[in-house]
Amino acid sequence: MERIKSETFFHAKPENLNCAQSILKGFQQELNIPQSRIDDFRAFGGGQADGGLCGALYAAETLLAERGKLSVLQQFRDKAGGVACREIKRNAKTPCMKCVSIADELLEQNLNI
Repeated sequence: MERIKSETFFHAKPENLNCAQSILKGFQQELNIPQSRIDDFRAFGGGQADGGLCGALYAAETLLAERGKLSVLQQFRDKAGGVACREIKRNAKTPCMKCVSIADELLEQNLNI
């Protein structure tokens, strides 16, 4: 069965998941992520992650670090035009849905899923 991409869950009813939660939800089955952890990541959407980091990037970086994988920060910056939520929205004008898609793609590549 093919994995459902993270962007499918972004702001979708009934859960209305934010960017950070959508990344975890997109990899929930493959990485055995409990729903309680996805719920906890509500705190990291909308530029609320450490240092104002994009929530989708924050979630991807967290999952990669937990598995001993390298950061995708630079690759994300190259594709999204920044790493901080405010910077991405104001300067690069990259939509949040696109950031979720980029983070999903980079995470999938680096975890070989």
